[in-house]
Amino acid sequence: MGSAFAKTLKWDLLSMCVNYITTSKQIFFDWFRTPLEFTEDWRDEVYCDFKAPFIVHGADGSREGRLGTYGFVPQDRRPPKKLTATELEKYDRAVEKANAQGKVRPKLPRIRMDTMNARAEEVGSKRNYKTYWFEQRLCLVPALGFFEYNYESGKPERWLIELADKTPFAMPGLWRTWTKDDGTEFNTFTHFTLNADDHPLLSRFHEPDVEKRGAAILRPEHWDDWLCSKNPEFARALIELYPRELLQAHPAPKPSKKPQEPLEETTPTSADSVREQQQSLF
Repeated sequence: MGSAFAKTLKWDLLSMCVNYITTSKQIFFDWFRTPLEFTEDWRDEVYCDFKAPFIVHGADGSREGRLGTYGFVPQDRRPPKKLTATELEKYDRAVEKANAQGKVRPKLPRIRMDTMNARAEEVGSKRNYKTYWFEQRLCLVPALGFFEYNYESGKPERWLIELADKTPFAMPGLWRTWTKDDGTEFNTFTHFTLNADDHPLLSRFHEPDVEKRGAAILRPEHWDDWLCSKNPEFARALIELYPRELLQAHPAPKPSKKPQEPLEETTPTSADSVREQQQSLF
């Protein structure tokens, strides 16, 4: 878990939104009016392959809560990495050692695959997503905020983007089901992004001289329109970046880092204060 988490943090610096704050069970039920039929818990901050809740429409058209892992293609389903001669020799030695000790044969390392976010402009043409996009396997991804890196100081600094009124929101997402070797099923999900080069706030994030991307947010009046959509073009029209005036952003460094000046006057959010905010909403 530790090494996987460290790798995820490294990806966080290289990609756009791959880390967000999900909601508590109370908010999931009360704010999104969605029943939960599972008892598992989840972390406040969600990274690649972490479990988190999402919302779909059930067979009767009502909202239904599901639990899945963040990232459309889970780690154990990614293609094996093409090893160099040196890496292959190292792997062969590890296999020999495992066989000699009667241990489980080590698995081949797999390629890095960033599927936490899906580009809305390309979802209909990308192999990992297109089947489920045309099937309209759509979901809502509840959140309190998502993280991006700001480089205006000359170094990457983590910031939290949230709604100006600090209320929960839903990101438009896509989900699918996988089957394990033992026959049990599990879900995975991703959420959509759009080009943010011209967005007054979201264009201030990501590395210099690269395309700016922003996490899409669905307007509440479109939540059920999104979930019941059977038309990809209709659904695509609902994917948008929230207006600048409805968003706010501020530094949200790891506890060991010194807070920076906010983009606008607001109270920084830490992982500990998330729980307090979630409890105070009701």
